[in-house]
Order: sequence, then C-alpha cells, then structure tokens
Amino acid sequence: MGLFIGAIVTATDNYSSFLSGPSIVMVLGGTLSATFIGYQARYVLLALRDVGMLFIKGKVDRKMLTLETGKIIRWGYLVKKQGLLALEKEIKGAKKQDHFLNYGIELVISGYSGEEVRSMLTAASTGAFQRAMVQADILKNMAAAAPAFGMIGTLVGLIVMLQSLGSDPGGLGAGLAVAMLTTLYGVLLARMIFLPASSKVIQKEGILRFRNFLVTEGFSMLADHKSPRYIQDKMNSYLDPSIHYTMDQKGGRRKKAA
Repeated sequence: MGLFIGAIVTATDNYSSFLSGPSIVMVLGGTLSATFIGYQARYVLLALRDVGMLFIKGKVDRKMLTLETGKIIRWGYLVKKQGLLALEKEIKGAKKQDHFLNYGIELVISGYSGEEVRSMLTAASTGAFQRAMVQADILKNMAAAAPAFGMIGTLVGLIVMLQSLGSDPGGLGAGLAVAMLTTLYGVLLARMIFLPASSKVIQKEGILRFRNFLVTEGFSMLADHKSPRYIQDKMNSYLDPSIHYTMDQKGGRRKKAA
C-alpha cells in the first residue's frame, strides 16, 4: 500500500482523482454481496476476520516445535516413573494450553493404543485443516469476484460517458473516471488483499497441521510407553536439524555449529 500511495504522490498533486465513491460501492459492495449470497454468513465473516489477521504472526513457529517436542519428552519421563494417570494434572494445570494438546492427553490417559491415538488425533487435525480451508476458498472467490465487478463498473462508466457525448460533454470525465477506477479498485482488492490473505491462511494452517502431526506422533508413542530417548529421536526426525531437541544439552536446544 505504501508503494502504491507513494507512486501516486510522486506522479500527481490531484490525489482526489483516485477516490471515487461509486467505484468503491460497485467493487467492494458487489464483491461482498456476491460472497454473502454464495456462502453462509458465518464463514464469510470468518474469512473477513482472516483479512484482518494479515499482519499478525502465526502462533506456531520453529521455537514452539522444539518446545513442544521437549514437553512431550518430559511427559514420557513422567509416564515412565508414575504411569499414565500422572498426566491428569497436566490438563488441570495447563489452562492456556490449546485444545489439541489437551485432547491428546485425554486420549492417552484413557488407555487407547498408540495406533488408536494416532487415528483420532489425525482425524481431529484433518478436520480442523479442512474447516480452515473454507475461509481460504472464500477469499479466493472474493479475489476472483473483485476484478469482475471492476469490469462491471467499467461498463457502467462507459455507458455514462457515451450518453454524455451528444448532450453534456462535461460528463465525459466523470464517466471515464468511474470506468478506470473501478477496474483499478478491483485489481487492487484482488491482488493486494484477498489473494495474499488466502495464501497466508493456507500457509498458517499448513504449518499448524504439521505441528499437529508432530504432536500426534508424540502422543502415539506416549500411549505405547516408548522411552523418552526413542520419542526424542523419532520426533526430531521430522524437524529441521537446527531445531532438534536434545535432552543431553541445557535448554534442550542443539547448539549451532560454528
């Protein structure tokens, strides 16, 4: 947006020529109307919320993957020494812990086998990912609709301009402005807002899905009473070597090679 506004500022002093109420109504209003017609309102509102999340960092990062690997290894020691029921207090004392971790602990405590835990957690992770993809699809649809409504506005502007040719030549400028600005607004909304928002939703949810997959593997090994060392090596096999968790080093983080 800064680059776009900067280009306008350096090109002209008449900034108001890039503002048009009718163009905004036709492009933005038309896009929203078509989206609410085509999708349930709840999911459209969730998609619009995701637009507002464009500049907010995702909750899953590389450091979190290492920390959660270490957490599951610690639980492995706990289960080895005190049994599965020792995990109960982890649920009670982890109010800020997300639902997926709590659900995994509950499954392990219930006595399911590792394969059963993996199956149920995989289903939960897949369901969450597919629900999030609904918003991504809506944003993609909005990105496709915005330029189309821009073209509709262009046609409206051209009609206004052509009607003014014989009677009111002064109306040519207004009609041409609407014609051009609606196309501009449509492309900007699609390429600077809706498509980037859709891509970010897909990326964030893909990262979260990988994190859930990693945690799923950890819980399945807890349910099978695997040793903490085995849990560490198996979970590290899915991670970038630079963020491997190592029990033998302070803090669990592997030191980078010099």
